[in-house]
Amino acid sequence: MMQAKDTQKLRAGSQFPDIQVPMLDGEMKTLGKPENGHDWKLVVVYRGKHCPICTKYLNQLETVKSSFADAGVDIIAVSGDSKQQLEAHLEELDISFLIAYSLTVEQMNTLGLYISDPRSEKETDHPFAEPGVFVINAKEEIQIIDISNAPFARPELEALANGLSFVRKNDYPIRGTHV
Repeated sequence: MMQAKDTQKLRAGSQFPDIQVPMLDGEMKTLGKPENGHDWKLVVVYRGKHCPICTKYLNQLETVKSSFADAGVDIIAVSGDSKQQLEAHLEELDISFLIAYSLTVEQMNTLGLYISDPRSEKETDHPFAEPGVFVINAKEEIQIIDISNAPFARPELEALANGLSFVRKNDYPIRGTHV
């Protein structure tokens, strides 16, 4: 049985890594940097175009986007897909939040994500990250981290948006920081 390479795991409360990703227009974006007048950022790492659960999740994220905006949280999604794969995927997506591509294996490891190899060429043609959700606060610290090794285990988006609203209104601390 093949053993997965040990990856670093990010700690809640630590600084979110400085990771640059390309946008379809050629601009580079910093994953954890909020925009659009918001001071927090939600980073959603998804598996790629080959994953129907990801397509559903990203389309669902669009339906609760305003709840994140109301909590002051900007959104970006990213995968290891190529530009061509993202362009093809956009035909199945009805989204208006930022979406990036070409997350490298090195960047996936930096984020502490689980990485899978494709089962066949029909699935995809590159290693890909399993799902990850990161919420970065105004101090560029990881407020919330959720990583999974399976496509069907991810945070429920409306509950996450409601939780972030509570966190922000009540100055709720970063949890899980005991060492």
